[in-house]
Amino acid sequence: MPVLLILSISTQVAAQETGQSLAELRKQAEQGHAYAQYNLGVTYAEGRGVPKDEVEAVRWYRKAAEQGYAGAQNNLGLMYVDGTGVPKDEVEAVRLWRKAAKQGDAYAKFNLGVSYYTGRGVPKDEVEAVRWWRKAAEQGDAKAQSNLGGMYANGSGVPRDDAEAYFWMNLAAVTSTNAREHRNTVGNRLTPAKRLAIEARCRQWMETHLTAQN
Repeated sequence: MPVLLILSISTQVAAQETGQSLAELRKQAEQGHAYAQYNLGVTYAEGRGVPKDEVEAVRWYRKAAEQGYAGAQNNLGLMYVDGTGVPKDEVEAVRLWRKAAKQGDAYAKFNLGVSYYTGRGVPKDEVEAVRWWRKAAEQGDAKAQSNLGGMYANGSGVPRDDAEAYFWMNLAAVTSTNAREHRNTVGNRLTPAKRLAIEARCRQWMETHLTAQN
């Protein structure tokens, strides 16, 4: 069963910047505010109201990353892994993702899982891929949930377990059509009673997860 290998980028503008003009954003970034530097990086990376400029995006991501801003560390890692606006360096990408993951960034944890699964920037290690995808999945990341389910379905990095595969894919299926299709394939290997029990477990997990977030 395939896993998702498209890396995750942080694009959400920080709440502090809602409604700010580009001039105000730049002023705060130049004053050293990490969240403004990150948002300016996103602005240039995506061409939001300015000409798209990947070198400038890297410059602002780096400033925020050096101050420990996890979203900037994650995105700067993406620039390095693709060689976008900076020379390609997969090892540096992994280093940055580790820094962001240490702060709890789910996107960075997902990306580390991809690195270990593909062997980009680190030795290929499916057990480590599972470990990082599990960490992101437990934070509610749908791509990580889908991949963790796929690893259980395939017996890659973990013993094959269709019940666990169904559990994680069912969680991911809330927002992912692909996960829904894979969940149904795995579900055909289980009895109706087993599926119902796992779906009840999923509802309990989601209730607990939502409560913990609020």
